[in-house]
Amino acid sequence: MSQREVNAITGRLSLRTPQHESLKQLASAIEAAPDMLKHERDDAEVAAVLQALKGLFPTLQDFEREFPSLCFALATGVGKTRLMGAFISYLFQAHGIKHFFVLAPNLTIYDKLIADFTPNTPKYVFKGIAEFSSYPPEIITGDNYEERAQALGDLLSPVTINIFNISKINSEVRGGKAPRIKRLSEYIGQSYFEYLAALPDLVLLMDESHRYRASAGVRAINELKPLLGLELTATPFVETTKGPVAFKNVVVDYPLARAMEDGFVKEPAVVTQRNFDAKTMPPEEVERVKLQDGVRMHEATKVELKTYARTQGVKEVKPFMLVIARDTTHAGVLLAYLQSDGFFAGRYRNKVIQVDSSKTGADEEDMIRRLLAVESVDEPTEIVIHVNMLKEGWDVTNLYTIVPLRAANARTLVEQSIGRGLRLPYGKRTGVDAVDRLSIIAHDRFQEIIDDANRADSPIKLKKFYLDAPDHDNAGTRSVTVRSNLTQRLGGGNETTTAVSTGDEPVAPVFATARERQVAGVVMDVLGKYEVMTDVAPTRQALLTPEVQAKIAEAVRERLPPAQTELDGMETAPEVDVAAVVKRAVEETVKLTIDIPRIAVVPKGEVTSGFHPFTLDVSGLHLQPKDRSLVGQDLRTHKQFTLSAQSGRTERRLEDYIVHALIDYDDIDYTVHAGLLYDLAGQMVKHLQSYLSDPEEVRNVLDLDRVLIAKNIHAQMVEHFYESASGGYDVVVSRGFTALREPTYTIAAGQPVRNYRETVEEPSRIKQMVFGGFSHCLYPQQKFDSDTERRFAVVLERYKHKWFKPAKGQFQMYYRLGAEQPEYVPDFVAETDHFVLMVETKARKELEDDDVVAKAAAGALWCRHASDHARSAGVKPWKYLLIPHEQVTDDKGMADYLRFERLPV
Repeated sequence: MSQREVNAITGRLSLRTPQHESLKQLASAIEAAPDMLKHERDDAEVAAVLQALKGLFPTLQDFEREFPSLCFALATGVGKTRLMGAFISYLFQAHGIKHFFVLAPNLTIYDKLIADFTPNTPKYVFKGIAEFSSYPPEIITGDNYEERAQALGDLLSPVTINIFNISKINSEVRGGKAPRIKRLSEYIGQSYFEYLAALPDLVLLMDESHRYRASAGVRAINELKPLLGLELTATPFVETTKGPVAFKNVVVDYPLARAMEDGFVKEPAVVTQRNFDAKTMPPEEVERVKLQDGVRMHEATKVELKTYARTQGVKEVKPFMLVIARDTTHAGVLLAYLQSDGFFAGRYRNKVIQVDSSKTGADEEDMIRRLLAVESVDEPTEIVIHVNMLKEGWDVTNLYTIVPLRAANARTLVEQSIGRGLRLPYGKRTGVDAVDRLSIIAHDRFQEIIDDANRADSPIKLKKFYLDAPDHDNAGTRSVTVRSNLTQRLGGGNETTTAVSTGDEPVAPVFATARERQVAGVVMDVLGKYEVMTDVAPTRQALLTPEVQAKIAEAVRERLPPAQTELDGMETAPEVDVAAVVKRAVEETVKLTIDIPRIAVVPKGEVTSGFHPFTLDVSGLHLQPKDRSLVGQDLRTHKQFTLSAQSGRTERRLEDYIVHALIDYDDIDYTVHAGLLYDLAGQMVKHLQSYLSDPEEVRNVLDLDRVLIAKNIHAQMVEHFYESASGGYDVVVSRGFTALREPTYTIAAGQPVRNYRETVEEPSRIKQMVFGGFSHCLYPQQKFDSDTERRFAVVLERYKHKWFKPAKGQFQMYYRLGAEQPEYVPDFVAETDHFVLMVETKARKELEDDDVVAKAAAGALWCRHASDHARSAGVKPWKYLLIPHEQVTDDKGMADYLRFERLPV
């Protein structure tokens, strides 16, 4: 297997686990059946390829084509287009294939593929592939191939990618005409189809292949006789009158349930009014209520997204609501209603677009323009009405609320609805439910959808993923706490550590007898007291002086319990030389630790803090009154949530609803900030009154959404927080050194500990592995978050530097990210001949991310303070290094990395 190319492409394109596994399975298939890439094959040879692959893929029954064709079924939102780029990069780099033919099922995906394969576009699929940096692949499309045909012999690009829309070919075949691609081209003396069919290395990629699998156009494409077909789809089956017929050539199946569980997509939830009974009201009334509650859900989500963007210091996401209409006539009626004065007093006029085939000319152009810009915060559209036009390929990340008004069974309704809204705006789950959730407003189908989602064969519940077969002997996981080498040397190891032994010689204990180990344990307890005695022991080196050791020995004798005796009074253990044990234990401690001081910045003199007055940002906030609370339930986890709390007490002043919610925050003192709180609350009340003409509607919003409003206001207050000390600030070193914290890992039962030098064949799964075999690490085992970290450990070991990966709480160092102050745990701490290094390794494209920059600022400042302390104690200074991943290579020494030092701002 060309594992080196697979790993390199995985790293360069930052492939997710299912994408990496798909690429790996393609490489495995080619290795198992090399004739798959043979140009001239007869039917018997294709059958032999199939037979060879059946042993590798249990789900593969038939290619279902005249050439080898493999299907990769990945859930919507996981990244099928990026996987196409990975396939093309791999086939070119590992096997020299230069010609590719990409099929799209409709115009939307066709245009999207052209954009994503075009350099310098936001979602360019080859970003990071060095081989395509100077001469990117030549893109030939169904619109320009006749013009490009005359230049085919002059192309400098190493790879040619043809992108065609199958719909055009289908229509021409059904009409009895030969597809235009098969007609003679005067430039090349044959049809472009004949030119492609004659290529010795053509690979066919079929996007959303379920959409045209049995079409006449694809049967025509069979005549291209490609080396290989690669199909990508989220639904590996064809709908027939007798029900769905599953594909027989699936080699990787990563369904929606797995994508949800792994956090690659939003969590879909179904929402209704509490105690809602659709049977008691006419259908048009149910429709009206669903639309109004959809908007209420949409407006609440908008506030949550604005608040999250402020608190985390990230880009703002503008959500929109999707309304699924029955037909174009129904869509037109909905458009008129949603923009009328009767729908929230006309507040959504000019914020709604209708997307269907009824538009022509300038109206169609305006519709497409607004639809393509719907993710932009500057585009006013907040509601999109559609009738079967938003199909596969319409990739948006800001769809948060769906109101289906078209009759369908529960399964079809859910599958067709959520397929368009699963993509995450930040590329990963945030941990904030409202930011990670897609809401389906389904008052009349609530229980039906819940019941269907709970069925064993539900696509939301079903979790298939055909990858490597699990080792049943190693089933289950367990938690392991790894003791430091120092603890084990002094006799403090336990069965937990030996259970993950690397097979190397165990850490040899310093002391032979149980009584000596008991004394050593008391020594370690006493040394803990010296952490805070910075005047006596600013570092552990001070513990080596005879004066300090004498005091340690005295303290140990006072604490040491008497030796156990037999019944006749005779001691079972000989007397122990306490001073000798202290001396040896301290020496081991200095040798097997790195001094990490505890540093705090404390104010001097009188401290004042508070919030500067400011004008509240209420742009885009349009919370709406509610008739009843909305209740929702996540379809996968069954977790329930309520949009608004039950009505609380009635306040005399409207501002009191907000103020009483704000003073629940720990950093707000009412006696100090009352004036500001009422000013901000007053600004919000005036904003609500600007678009809610009924005073009772204003009170309704303030009552039911008081917590949501307060959360948004508090996020803005944090941006205007100030603190000052009359005497400035002091850097206080409260501990000259701290004990090593013991990391706890979750590992598979029976999993072997890997030697850190061994190349990892599956880097995407490295977080599941435990490594050992170290000579200079302060722990016998470590876990790594990336293969780059493992390779950096190789460098540290080669140059015999003490090092370890710190556990949470080791530094108690925090950084500011928006309104949050998370703890920063660096990747490595290493002690060289001249410095102590705090090291972070990151992909180059992440170096300027907000959280990376904030962590680096905190780490660099900590290192400066630690260096000041080290200078006064006469020991090694600290440096903070932020190292790009690609710089971690075997040819470098530690001195080469010092150029990546980050200094405090």
